[in-house]
Amino acid sequence: MGRSSRWEGLLFLIGCLAGFGSAVVRAQDAFDCFISKDLLDHAGLTLVWQNALPVKKGEKLDWMLPVEERLYVRSERNYTWSLDRNNGKVVFSKSVAPVGFPIIGWTAYADRLICVIDNRLVGLDVETGLDKQTTDLGLSIIAPPVRNSRFFYVSAADRRLHALRAKDMVQLFQVAAENESLITTVLADEETVVFGTDTGHLIAVAADKPRKLWEFKAVEAIAGPIIRDGNSFFFADKDMSVYRVDVGESSAVSLAWKYHTEGVLDRPPRVTKDVVYQYAPSRGLTAINKQSGQTMWSLREGDDLLAEAAGKAYVMTREKTLTVMDNAAGRRLHWVNFAPVVHYAANTADAKIYVADAQGHIACLAPVR
Repeated sequence: MGRSSRWEGLLFLIGCLAGFGSAVVRAQDAFDCFISKDLLDHAGLTLVWQNALPVKKGEKLDWMLPVEERLYVRSERNYTWSLDRNNGKVVFSKSVAPVGFPIIGWTAYADRLICVIDNRLVGLDVETGLDKQTTDLGLSIIAPPVRNSRFFYVSAADRRLHALRAKDMVQLFQVAAENESLITTVLADEETVVFGTDTGHLIAVAADKPRKLWEFKAVEAIAGPIIRDGNSFFFADKDMSVYRVDVGESSAVSLAWKYHTEGVLDRPPRVTKDVVYQYAPSRGLTAINKQSGQTMWSLREGDDLLAEAAGKAYVMTREKTLTVMDNAAGRRLHWVNFAPVVHYAANTADAKIYVADAQGHIACLAPVR
């Protein structure tokens, strides 16, 4: 074989190896979505990209989550892919924990992904997925940990919120609800830490010292994470209601509205610019006016919000359909069969829709402009 032929063969092999592990199809290259183009056209959607992840035989995808500029996909065996949300290319792929190990939380801060693996606080490199920090705090961690530039905040089974200095993980202080209720959800910025409990207490303390700023009492336990939007806090409560709580000057806290559903809530609301979407088991998905707290529409078969764009809500239903709702008119515009979809991500950051089939194909869709 001549030198030229050997070199061409080597280039071919390198090209094959570079493409091994995933195959990205972009809309401008070809249309190859696992949902037919006719169905997407009817729903007013277009394929942005699709990636075929190398899921092993018998392995199932378990979880999809958009975080900032990444889409994270995890299998039931804890193998995780990080995809660029804009083009679908794999940023990293690796096993982040042994099979069967529970993973709590998955939030980004600076160059780290923060989570809890096997009751240890872990910081993964956002570009490589490599473990850059693992700390055994000697605590039984209850809720996803959060951090700001100075502290980690960790809720534990001792019913305390522990504040640890980020640079050396030394605990500087701890706080608790006056009734010693279990802290189930935490969020923080540079000035304030807010946490919710299993008895419905919503409490804010100073970020750098154990000083209470304000407190609000809901009827029963707070269900899932609290969502902050400016000076408003949204959360679901076990009393079958969605709450909007506003904090004004001098830390004056007030109930802006409370929306009663017809089922015990076990998920947080999805909050966008003008709408709060809440799922209830017996009522499906309801769109609530963010300012007034009034019903905009309810879709009994609705399961979750996929995305929102130009006053339209794209909803995944329990019947494996995608339904497009007109928020202003409060009515269904159309629906299409989404039977191949077995996993999806709820996205409130922009108009992109992320869905997956059983074979590991991940598709990013967007409304046609």
